Amino acid sequence: MIDVEDLIALVKNYNPRCNSDLIRRAYAYGAAMHDGQMRKSGEPYFTHPVAVAAILTEQQLDDATIITALLHDTIEDTKSTYAEVAKLFGEEVAELVDGVTKLTNLQLSNTESQQAENFRKLFMAMSKDLRVILVKLADRLHNMRTIKSMKPEKQAQKARETMEIYAPLAGRMGMQWMREELEDLSFRVLNPEARNSIIRRFLTLQRESGDVVHQITADIRTVLEKVQIDADVYGRAKKPYSIWRKMQEKDLAFSRLSDIYGFRVICASVADCYRILGVIHQRWRAVPGRFKDYLSQPKSNGYRSIHTTVSGRDGKRVEVQIRTREMHEVAEAGVAAHWSYREGVRAKNPFAVDPAKWIASMTERLDEGDHDEFLENVKLEMYSDQVFCFTPKGDVVQLPRGATPLDYAYSIHTRIGNSCVSAKIDGIRVPLWTRLKNGQSVEIITAEGQRPQASWIDIVTTGRAKAAIRKSLREEDRGRFMRLGQELARAAFEHVGKKATDKALRTAAKMLGMPDETELLAALGSAELTARKVVETLYPELVQRGADEVESARAVIGMPDDQTFRRAPCCQPLPGERIVGITYRGQGVLIHAIDCPALEEFEEQPNRWVDLQWHAGRHAATNTVALDVAISNDQGVLGRICTLIGEQKANISDLRFTERKPDFYRLIIDVDLRDVEHLHMVMTALEAETDVAQVSRHRDMTRKP
Repeated sequence: MIDVEDLIALVKNYNPRCNSDLIRRAYAYGAAMHDGQMRKSGEPYFTHPVAVAAILTEQQLDDATIITALLHDTIEDTKSTYAEVAKLFGEEVAELVDGVTKLTNLQLSNTESQQAENFRKLFMAMSKDLRVILVKLADRLHNMRTIKSMKPEKQAQKARETMEIYAPLAGRMGMQWMREELEDLSFRVLNPEARNSIIRRFLTLQRESGDVVHQITADIRTVLEKVQIDADVYGRAKKPYSIWRKMQEKDLAFSRLSDIYGFRVICASVADCYRILGVIHQRWRAVPGRFKDYLSQPKSNGYRSIHTTVSGRDGKRVEVQIRTREMHEVAEAGVAAHWSYREGVRAKNPFAVDPAKWIASMTERLDEGDHDEFLENVKLEMYSDQVFCFTPKGDVVQLPRGATPLDYAYSIHTRIGNSCVSAKIDGIRVPLWTRLKNGQSVEIITAEGQRPQASWIDIVTTGRAKAAIRKSLREEDRGRFMRLGQELARAAFEHVGKKATDKALRTAAKMLGMPDETELLAALGSAELTARKVVETLYPELVQRGADEVESARAVIGMPDDQTFRRAPCCQPLPGERIVGITYRGQGVLIHAIDCPALEEFEEQPNRWVDLQWHAGRHAATNTVALDVAISNDQGVLGRICTLIGEQKANISDLRFTERKPDFYRLIIDVDLRDVEHLHMVMTALEAETDVAQVSRHRDMTRKP
């Protein structure tokens, strides 16, 4: 649970002039009123109001709203009264707490009620002050985040109510991030099989296609830099529920969804918005019927933006939203932007709507039955399961739906696919990413010396084509892998005071069962072998020399002396971070970072939780942490990165590539560190390196203890 000083610090981040004493008194009052009450998970009940208050600090709301969050269940669930709250914290807070209580008492989950009618009930309850619904939405968000502790039937009921009432309302209020999270949390309860299936497919797509978001974001930044427009570009994949809904509405399989990525361009002025739109449409082909101008015609909740969908890199359809920074604040906070604070004063955002006018306009629109703002009713044409095309000689070639001329070429022969430079469909030259349709005649044009491109992996859909392209790329990359392997070996050997001579590498290769040192270097460069393994093979005593400076029994405080512990592989906690232990029978204690999502599955087992903390003092640099690093694909860059990490007294214990592109590499580097301060030193040093495009801590939640 967040303590009161941490909560006040969150408020002071955006409102240094906040009434910290009043917040402190509200925190103490709420804790006293809820004393002895427990949640279904076994936690003290007051952890919930505190979590709701923390969610509202993310929207930079005023003191009254934060205090209301801390007290929102006191009148309903404790001996507290309206009069007492008003006396201690003022009429404004008492009115807000009373309004949230009325919202809670509404029978919103009545299946006989229409959604519009449920909305009318909400508006009647919150008509005095819209902040009550902000608290209620944050309350529902935290309840959905911790819903696993409820009985299955109660989970289903709450999830349906959230999906039908609260998620659409959050969207109507312009709080799209909250709408998406509420929908996804409900989707996890109502249809877990579908959600898990989409996540698995998405992970497969990422492995096959690489980081499409990073690629397209870089493309947009490049075209804007050429015309000297200063703007921030962000990209992300859409949520599982959003993808599933598109699949249902458009009756398409996952592989046929075209716009599962969204991008935002945030600039300084309205004039820049339209300039950026022109630049994007000049660079990529606009998709007809997918353009909306909410700058000239804003939504009723204050939302302003330009929406366009274009055929981006390799023919992928991507949605781009363009808006100013002030518009972006409203797009993130919606109607809540009216109460936002910045540096201790109410933020004067010209695009934030007046809440009273917004409620009136929303009521009118509901009377008209207009739900277009939060439902997508676009239907695409039906696709058949297979496509039948003709060769120039009239032979029939059968391909899966979504196949391209490249798939067609590889279905004829691998040699034709590898040497393909272009294609003709019905006699007209078309891009290689064109999707084939039934009855078309396809002709492949080849050229001697042509080799497959890495981008082709994103274009083809058949397993045969993907396998052939990867094989060709591996053969072509062998030389580059050997050079990368040489850099990795040099850095690893220098770390233990040795040189990666040909003789040393040849000896290591022989000991590892490889033909020669060239095979060893290629294996290093392709991440099939780690440099640590090579060094350990030749000099085991040097690798083992980094023994623990602190005995394991002293590294963590809070366990019996005879209890053993391990760091969780999912979150890889470091000394200096807040931790908690989970006991395993016969296996000791597994230590997690306090914010590790994996802890959710233990919420119903409070007897297994152990309150722990790291021992004060200097820890040995033996705590492995994975770093996700993107570096430019230039000569010597990887070597410099490895040397840079070594200069920070950190050892690289493993390195594996996750992406290889013509202009950059993405890799996961396992680094042995002392503590969280040591981690910050390493990351700061990497971020300062010009050839490092991005560095972040990598946490793999799929890794099990």
